[in-house]
Amino acid sequence: MATTRVARTEWEGSLLEGKGEVSLVTSGVGEFPVTWASRAETANGRTSPEELIAAAHSSCFSMALSHGLAGAGTPPAKLETQAEVTFQPGEGITGIHLTVVGTVPGLDEAGFVKAAEDAKANCPVSQALSGTTITLTASLG
Repeated sequence: MATTRVARTEWEGSLLEGKGEVSLVTSGVGEFPVTWASRAETANGRTSPEELIAAAHSSCFSMALSHGLAGAGTPPAKLETQAEVTFQPGEGITGIHLTVVGTVPGLDEAGFVKAAEDAKANCPVSQALSGTTITLTASLG
């Protein structure tokens, strides 16, 4: 069965001087302030579309990798995934780098890297972002 998730942003003012607030409607877990400066300069306690994409990508990738490892008979004890989304004003998102460190009993480094590459290719968020260069560093901890 398909699911739909909802987020909403209220924005006031111009791009450079304005401000907004992103609400995670479906879960109700929070509201997050956003500004152009938090996107193109420093965060200063505010988020950006790119940080939200990084959160979505790191969590989706972790789920896909966990599922693939468990399906191969080597479920992970722990996965630590970081997604770095690079934004260049005037160009847009120029790349995403995933870094994952796993604790996976019974699996060697080569097997873990292969599973991570498969997860990168098959994670739904990676697929949605396929027009962007996505790189990966994977290692066992």
